[in-house]
Amino acid sequence: MAIEESNTVYMEVEGDNSDDDKDQNWDDWENGDEEDEEEAMSSKLLCLFCEFTYDSSNALFEHCASEHRFHFNTLKNTLALDFYGCFKLINYVRSKVAANKCWSCGIVCRSKEDLLNHLHEVASFDNGQFPWNDDEFLKPFLNEDALLYSFDEDDEGEDDVDNMPIDKEELIKDLEQISIDEDDFALETEENKPTASSLSGGKSASMTDTTLSNGIVSAETGVSSYRNNNDLDSSLYIAKVAANKIKDVNKNYFGGYSSYGIHRDMISDKVRTDAYRQAILENPSLLKGAVVMDVGCGTGILSLFAAQAGASRVIAVEASEKMAAVAAQIAKDNNLLRIGSKNEGSDQGNGVMEVVQGMVEELKSTQKVQPHSVDVLVSEWMGYCLLYESMLSSVLYARDQFLKPGGAVLPDTATMFAAGFGRGGTSIPFWENVYGINMSCIGEEIVKDASRIPIVDVIDSCDIVTNSKVLQNFDLVTMKLEEMDFTGMVELELKGETSANGSTGSKPVTNWCYGVVVWFETGFTERFCKEKPTNLSTSPHTTSTHWSQTILTFSEPIAMVSPVTLNVDKMAAVGTDACPAVKIQCRISVVRAAQHRSIDISMELSGIGPFGRKRNWPAQMFNVL
Repeated sequence: MAIEESNTVYMEVEGDNSDDDKDQNWDDWENGDEEDEEEAMSSKLLCLFCEFTYDSSNALFEHCASEHRFHFNTLKNTLALDFYGCFKLINYVRSKVAANKCWSCGIVCRSKEDLLNHLHEVASFDNGQFPWNDDEFLKPFLNEDALLYSFDEDDEGEDDVDNMPIDKEELIKDLEQISIDEDDFALETEENKPTASSLSGGKSASMTDTTLSNGIVSAETGVSSYRNNNDLDSSLYIAKVAANKIKDVNKNYFGGYSSYGIHRDMISDKVRTDAYRQAILENPSLLKGAVVMDVGCGTGILSLFAAQAGASRVIAVEASEKMAAVAAQIAKDNNLLRIGSKNEGSDQGNGVMEVVQGMVEELKSTQKVQPHSVDVLVSEWMGYCLLYESMLSSVLYARDQFLKPGGAVLPDTATMFAAGFGRGGTSIPFWENVYGINMSCIGEEIVKDASRIPIVDVIDSCDIVTNSKVLQNFDLVTMKLEEMDFTGMVELELKGETSANGSTGSKPVTNWCYGVVVWFETGFTERFCKEKPTNLSTSPHTTSTHWSQTILTFSEPIAMVSPVTLNVDKMAAVGTDACPAVKIQCRISVVRAAQHRSIDISMELSGIGPFGRKRNWPAQMFNVL
């Protein structure tokens, strides 16, 4: 009888053997058993989300669907994922779970348990815009991950070539040698723009972390796209689709700013315009003789302020073809347009402004502006909720490419705030009495819809029921692009004294918190504005601006009381009238969405009762489109 194990043949020999031989043969037999056990264990398929293992991919994916809301086969079929697409998806999910991040929305959870409770049905992905498309996910996240080589074991109706067994060592060898030649990837000029960023560190990305530049695909990991011709064609197609979609979004975005009405609204926003005017005109030591770049100049008003402040050169960058022409005409009409090397007019500051039509990301290739030649970078880049449709990424690009070391950024700080609002901040009171008619059913439906879709509106300061807390700080001088995606935590308590009746032993005076309102401030600080620092605020406690505030409505209102010892029902659910919360812990994540220039917001709530009991509510997802 012969037993073959690891290329060694052990023979069962009859007759006497020395003790050493017996021991040796017995030890080898035991070693063989151990190796069999190890091989059996290594062939087990580990769940993508928990520690359960399975003998088949079918059983594993059924478990993932029923327990973790991850429907692999549905994703595979709906998104038409090929072998490598599935391979990347599995590695992507494992990498996110290891970091306690939701693979679908990118939210960062506090623990593995929180992540398992948070998992939800997949968020929608635009055609070709999958966060796992980055080729770094061709590299196995787990060593010896058996699932990577068996997830398609039960596929039927595939061609014979597709059903050939996969040689694991050969596949890994191939993946390590992946590359793309420059000649194999020649896209049209407009399609060579950087297209996307990955969903990592809590990030939601458009398509891939791969950079499209000068017709070359590069990847930080050194792993690019597989040489298989069909897969390469697919990668090229997806890259073109993504580039074209971003091009369309940018065209619509900048085209929208061709309307004079939008510019009138912005210029008429006195809080906005005065803050910039003060920062530019009342800080002569910063602007006098400086080279200034205005990113997204619009009508050119900030560039004109800079020219009036004594700048030696003002580069006004505007992507909208129409508005670039308008800005140039306005500069010419005010004797401030620079034509070639000749300045028009004789007054100080005349002829210093030049308008460059195009995105700032395209400037480097035109050589119209030398790298690191700008003294002051100014931009009014903020969007709703600070980051929606904002131009922050363009400002950071301009900073890194054109600003001199130690140069100034205006504004140089941005801060997001959050506070809880009460019933008056909703539309419920309006619909309760419409000319004496009760239409509260409409208000209730609107509030329900608002728990999924953010509302941009002005909240009256009297409707703010909690203290205000800082959600996130940004330093525009040092921040990196990926810091646009963040998770912040605020702890909210009722503001001020609610009532003298909130004394020990009395029935609590309850206030109801219906949601969280978010706003921002940008600072022109003393770091650069030494003579006259200023601040631009969109707070509900100050004069309203065209940005208004962003309202995130709870799925259900939460009862709150002041943090004093009260006569409450200790057995009742926290956040109800019987047991109001004394604090609301609110965890908010903001990430760039798959849709270019959009953001996704997630909100997780925990209510803390008077005696320390805690209640968690299901996470809410908001897509700001």
